[in-house]
Amino acid sequence: MNIQISALSPEQKVKSLLQQKGYDGLLVRKRQNFSWLTEGKVNHIVNTSEYGVADLLLLDDKKYCITVKMESRRIMEEELEGLGYELVECEWYESTTPLINRLCKDKKVVSDTNMKGMKDASSELVQLRSQLSEREREQYRWLGQFSANTLEGVAREIQPGMSEFEIASLVATKTIKEGVNPQVILVATDERIYNYRHPIPTEKKLDKYAMLVLCAEKGGLVANVTRFVHFGPLQEHLKINKEKLAKIDVWMNAATRPGSKVKDVFQIGLKAYAEAGFPEDWRLLHQGGLTGFASREYLASMNSEEEVVLHQAYAWNPAIRGIKSEDTILVEEKENTFLTHTGNWPYIEVEHQGRHYQRPDILIRD
Repeated sequence: MNIQISALSPEQKVKSLLQQKGYDGLLVRKRQNFSWLTEGKVNHIVNTSEYGVADLLLLDDKKYCITVKMESRRIMEEELEGLGYELVECEWYESTTPLINRLCKDKKVVSDTNMKGMKDASSELVQLRSQLSEREREQYRWLGQFSANTLEGVAREIQPGMSEFEIASLVATKTIKEGVNPQVILVATDERIYNYRHPIPTEKKLDKYAMLVLCAEKGGLVANVTRFVHFGPLQEHLKINKEKLAKIDVWMNAATRPGSKVKDVFQIGLKAYAEAGFPEDWRLLHQGGLTGFASREYLASMNSEEEVVLHQAYAWNPAIRGIKSEDTILVEEKENTFLTHTGNWPYIEVEHQGRHYQRPDILIRD
């Protein structure tokens, strides 16, 4: 994949892929690909499903939207107006599969899912959509700032005695109010931060220490961010561990540059964990990876052969005892941009390879 591909529209990228691979068409069923292909439109009803209620079929000379009649008017008028899609519909109690089979008859069509008779081209689509266009990068910058400002605002608003459910509801309210979908909201307080690396909210009430996590989606793109707030002075181990974690974070983010193998970035993270005195903690939580049109397009590991490419986005999330770090970065020409860095938060300054980085600190409140 060359750098110039980021200058193409999603539809142009797909048509280029079809031509290169000798495919006759692409069937899109997943929400993320619908949003990507339509440059920000949505096709879902159920927010917890990865599939929408309308499929898109791109052939050499035609573009179809395949759905049921109870969805078709809204989809065509509010999502696909002016995009050149021809509607093919059936009754709500009928399956769209016969329609798809008829349109694809005698054609070599691939799909973004396990569709009978079609090759699953999901991995190829990840590579296409992960190299973001200029328009997508601008949208991502807005979403990164919105997500971080939202989470940091909630961290300044919460009070001891609030339940994790209440804290999560504040995050959800502020995101949904602006038309942003909170794909993931994690909240842990006090001992739950130490006990669980992936904690969903509970009725537990905040005493002194809270972790807030948000994966926020708009137009298909997902920004990922974590922040911590503590009431009163920090315990000594947290003072030490937050500094150690900041170095692990910087090592991984600084290594995420064009041409690097993802597995090599991962190994740099493991080395940083060892130097921090926590050589096995990486096993307790995935370390993140490529993001963009999913909170993680895939989870990085020591076996990830993928190469970092210009205009991709990554979200690493190293964690050691009592503390975790997570921001969304954009790989740009001269350096990586932290999309979720607001400048309106306490930071830890880390020097690495002659450069200075600011990584999020724990917010201390009285």
